[in-house]
Amino acid sequence: MTLPVTVEVGPLSFADVVAVARHDAPVVLSAAAREAVVRSREVVDALAAAPTPTYGVSTGFGALATRHVPVESRARLQRSLVRSHAAGSGPEVEREVTRALMLLRLSTLATGRTGVRPETAELLVALLARGITPVVHEHGSLGCSGDLAPLAHCALALIGEGQVRDPEGRLVPAAEALAAAGLSPVELGAKEGLALVNGTDGMLGMLVLALEDLRMLLRTADVAAAMSVEAQLGTDRVFAADLQALRPHPGQARSAANLVALLRDSGVVASHRGGDCHRVQDAYSLRCSPQVHGAARDTVEHAATVATRELASAIDNPVVMGDRVESNGNFHGAPLAYVLDFLGIVAADVASMSERRSDRFLDRARNHGLPPFLADDPGVDSGLMIAQYTQAAIVSELKRLAAPASVDSIPSSAMQEDHVSMGWSAARKLRRSVDGLTRVVAIEVLTAARALDLRAPLNPAPATGAVVRRLREAGVEGPGPDRHLAPEIETAVGLVRDGAVVHAAEAVIGELA
Repeated sequence: MTLPVTVEVGPLSFADVVAVARHDAPVVLSAAAREAVVRSREVVDALAAAPTPTYGVSTGFGALATRHVPVESRARLQRSLVRSHAAGSGPEVEREVTRALMLLRLSTLATGRTGVRPETAELLVALLARGITPVVHEHGSLGCSGDLAPLAHCALALIGEGQVRDPEGRLVPAAEALAAAGLSPVELGAKEGLALVNGTDGMLGMLVLALEDLRMLLRTADVAAAMSVEAQLGTDRVFAADLQALRPHPGQARSAANLVALLRDSGVVASHRGGDCHRVQDAYSLRCSPQVHGAARDTVEHAATVATRELASAIDNPVVMGDRVESNGNFHGAPLAYVLDFLGIVAADVASMSERRSDRFLDRARNHGLPPFLADDPGVDSGLMIAQYTQAAIVSELKRLAAPASVDSIPSSAMQEDHVSMGWSAARKLRRSVDGLTRVVAIEVLTAARALDLRAPLNPAPATGAVVRRLREAGVEGPGPDRHLAPEIETAVGLVRDGAVVHAAEAVIGELA
């Protein structure tokens, strides 16, 4: 087994976030980052000792910022901030989300703009390294002043309070998990509580993970579309590069090139190229696949540009600027919220087209000679009839999830925080959308594979044939009498989710665009 490469914090890449969040890659604080942390802490210590109040250092927070807090109460101030802000509710969020959130908060601490002490940053490194994961809840963030409640639950663990999951996944008190790992809680100093909770890290972490998944899913959608075009006796001529160049969107060109490569040397496609084929045009769900998948790809890349900028950001309020601390509004989640919502639209529309392609296979009036519902004995057997119901139910849910969260705003903190992004909510629903798209595309792959088998003795393209074989090797059976379908659907979902469908095709034709 290959061990994950150690991720060094400062600046992070998408791959770094995925490696730590999903694959438990070890984390270290770079020497430069540690030096930056030390320098910014010296500034905060100097301001804390000064008689003039400084927001976040010697005052209350939010609507209580006018209160000057005396020196003897400042340790309590930081503890109180973390305890009161750890007000999340509902189910636990996924472990990978919490780990991404912790890593991204650490990345901002490493910029030297927050004023935390080195030992506080190092304890966050240690929690990631030891696999100790604070319990973060579904509800609590408005996506402005950052993801306050989720981050506060993580900060709570640093002071030895609240609940965490230990490396074995058991729910235990934070103090117990720290002790078992040989770690001691920190006593938060001036500004540290605020620095630990004021960031867009949850939103950004979920965006980066969704981008990783969507890039694979859109390549898989091209594979599924190629299988459907082929098995429904469609033409590949509409995907030619010269036709696509008439509308030079880069995502469209890549998707069309994938379809051409996937359908190359198809015996099924070759069987109806002659002059005796009287079909003029294929349905939109077949013919326009590159236009829709391509627009989705371009949207994903726009979102990736936003995420890249955010990864290079220092999100806190106030921030250390040279020898001073300044208030700002960089914690507002609007840039992330907008693209998170945009990607929800992408997931819904790509899934909608996938479901339409699948449905064509099941209707004898539209499937060009295949049995109704691809059933073995139609009437006795129902074939894949209800698999399309499952797709339709998911697509309907995806359309509801595509309604934007970022257009809503509920004022908070006694009207001090009078406009918020709801970006955390946008991110949470996008995770459900990505899962739904995975399931819809998997059912299309399963359906198209059965249809390709039913086209025998015509041979599919080498690439699509490899996908059919991969399904069969995994236990998704070919045509035959009705059987329990749900396990086969879940197997197909797993093959889509882990990239096996794409990899099967790429093993034959090389890497897809």
